[in-house]
Amino acid sequence: MSANLDIRAPAEQTEGTRSQLLRWLKRPGERVEANEPLIEIETDKVTVEVAAPGSGVLAEVLKQEQEEIAPGELLGRIAPEATVALHAAAASAAGPVPSVGGIPHGAGADAVSADAAPAAARGTALSPAVRRLLAEHRLSADSIAGSGPNGRITVEDVLRAAAGAGVQPSPAAIAAAAPLTRPLAGATPRSHRVPHSAVRRRIAEHMTESLLHTAPHVTTVFEADLTAVLKDRARRRAEFAERGVPLTLTAYFVPAAVAAIRAVPEANSRWSDSDLEIYDDIHIGIATAVEGTGLMVPVLHDAGERDLFAVALGLDELVSRARAGKLTPADVRGGTFTLSNHGVSGSLLAAPIIINQPQSAILGIGKLEKRAVVMEEGDEQKIAVRPRCYVTLTLDHRVMDGHQANRFMQTFVDRLADWPS
Repeated sequence: MSANLDIRAPAEQTEGTRSQLLRWLKRPGERVEANEPLIEIETDKVTVEVAAPGSGVLAEVLKQEQEEIAPGELLGRIAPEATVALHAAAASAAGPVPSVGGIPHGAGADAVSADAAPAAARGTALSPAVRRLLAEHRLSADSIAGSGPNGRITVEDVLRAAAGAGVQPSPAAIAAAAPLTRPLAGATPRSHRVPHSAVRRRIAEHMTESLLHTAPHVTTVFEADLTAVLKDRARRRAEFAERGVPLTLTAYFVPAAVAAIRAVPEANSRWSDSDLEIYDDIHIGIATAVEGTGLMVPVLHDAGERDLFAVALGLDELVSRARAGKLTPADVRGGTFTLSNHGVSGSLLAAPIIINQPQSAILGIGKLEKRAVVMEEGDEQKIAVRPRCYVTLTLDHRVMDGHQANRFMQTFVDRLADWPS
């Protein structure tokens, strides 16, 4: 008899991340094909699919939806085709077989049942998130049809029920939702709750840990003149477009950051209690806002080895995959420094921008504006209008002092002002 196939969480995981089993794509008792997507796992960085290790029937689910999982953890088992066929033949020859809990007596863990779990079992299998939502919306688990494995109630089931899909609100809820003809003094404001996604929870935990419990944050602010960059971009933009690659301003910020890192290598490092690990490779994370998900940080690997076109191409590929929800674990692994171009959404200045641990610094780029500045020409001064933006470096003060941060920033703004020399 063939042994069951183990379904395990990916063994490789980006340092500092935690994973959650987002959803099973098959129910126990359903047929599974080898390499078919079987599970979705969500971390604070990316959502990935776990493929079936072989063909057969999903025999056992050991980790439920919304539960946290560890790298390499056993999530479930698949009964191979030979095992399923053997049980089917035995059942046919022996006739009806008494069962316990939907599993044929004496068949052991290899046998599977497609029947939904009893209502009592569903109640005991509720995840903490589901229990919280049921309490918040004053709903009973017995009134909700679960769509998860074995009829398990998921977060989405509760939210649908709370919105009125198949569940009649109580009289108290109807009264509470009825519009008031005039405000009542001291009345509690109406509200609704949006459950945190696994990504949002991990981002919150990661940022809180970085700012309050790990690194003393310090921010230095400079102003960058992008006159030369904009001239170069206007000259090359059509050429890049013909090659299928957009030439963004971020593509210029990356090589300028590389030059600054080479001037101050400590910016590209990791602090530990015994030493400072300075990275020889420069892998720059690009903070990317993804609607409905949050902030993702795909990594442009080997940024120091790329010319402008290779940088623009890499950025376009990463950002496109991030916004399409197709980032892989490799796309978010190994960053040594982070760049956040928050100016694209209108922000002039952000300080401090929380350091993406275990890195030591993060560079922020504000909104590009035309500003009046005083220019010196020989002994004379004049006012000119120039395209400029604020740039910030938020650093781990254990790693760098102010003079190092200022040298980094001076190198960065000089590289942009002197482009392409």
